[in-house]
Amino acid sequence: MVWVVPPHALQQYYSLPLYTDGLRFNWLFHISLALFKNPGRVETDIKKKKKMVSSKLLFLFALSTLALQVSAFADNNEKNEENPGLVMNFYRDSCPQAEEIIKEQVKLLYKRHKNTAFSWLRNLFHDCAVQSCDASLLLDSTRREMSEKETDRSFGLRNFRYLDTIKEAVERECPEVVSCADILVLSARDGIVALGGPQIPLKTGRRDGRKSRAQILEQYLPDHNESISVVLDKFSSMGINTPGLVALLGAHSVGRTHCTKLVHRLYPEVSPEINPDHVEHMLHKCPDAIPDPKAVQYVRNDRGTPMILDNNYYRNILDNKGLLIVDHQLATDPRTKPYVVKMAKNADYWSKEFSRAIAILSENNPLTGTKGEIRKHCSVANKHN
Repeated sequence: MVWVVPPHALQQYYSLPLYTDGLRFNWLFHISLALFKNPGRVETDIKKKKKMVSSKLLFLFALSTLALQVSAFADNNEKNEENPGLVMNFYRDSCPQAEEIIKEQVKLLYKRHKNTAFSWLRNLFHDCAVQSCDASLLLDSTRREMSEKETDRSFGLRNFRYLDTIKEAVERECPEVVSCADILVLSARDGIVALGGPQIPLKTGRRDGRKSRAQILEQYLPDHNESISVVLDKFSSMGINTPGLVALLGAHSVGRTHCTKLVHRLYPEVSPEINPDHVEHMLHKCPDAIPDPKAVQYVRNDRGTPMILDNNYYRNILDNKGLLIVDHQLATDPRTKPYVVKMAKNADYWSKEFSRAIAILSENNPLTGTKGEIRKHCSVANKHN
């Protein structure tokens, strides 16, 4: 028996990267075995001419490639064991109580301070949208680096001390095991439930970054004053499509908007797009063209259900009651309006898309395996000798 192997098959096979594909592995093994059993010659057809190729050379070539495949398979298995990436219930063995501790802490803190849930949800966006879900947002400023928390774009972010409270509770049970990045993500997940939103299964296994990303924050973090095209592009770079973006902005149904973020729509002239009935309320809450940031003047995002994460936001912006420019654009741009209309009518559809988008956002370029670290304190990177 003589194996006839077309040259294009050999060329196609050997030009491929070395993957541990079972089909190609077996194909290569059987060719090698056949060549070993038939020390004759292998016929190959090259440009319609028959050329005789030494079976010994082909056998050695195939055998060496087989060895590389086996090596690659072993290396890949070792790599997967060391770095499983993000998975459900990552701490099942190392800290089985971790997620339950976080959930209970979120419930306790929400009972005492209702606005903590808004903060946890916003933290997820501000951390994960800036290149990586690595808890860089939580780091304090140092002599060399400014904290993301202290940038203008982070104005209004607060309640970081409660994340420290959760971290301390987890550390008491499992010291130096659970990352601040995972605590940030899981607190947002449980905060969403506290606000009446959907229960979203989220993966864990993130590790903490060691430095602030304040210098590149503007490059990645979508801004409420940017055009809808820019906002769509920034979310798309994270893998979030148009309905996902529309669903995520439904988070504007809870919490508040500081007057400093919206006075340009009221002064010196009121933006004509705003519903006149809503203008009076906005002017009452933001009476100054240049608000004092220390006064903490704000307008509730949703006057109807301000403490419930629901689809009422979409009905508001269709009625021109959105506070921010991005809210208005979302309800009027032909690329996003159909989804706004659908989510205003169908709460289940919004919930499904919101859950999917939150999951994608939470998995944006995480540090896993041996990258990063597990911080002892969320506001400070560990000291390394």
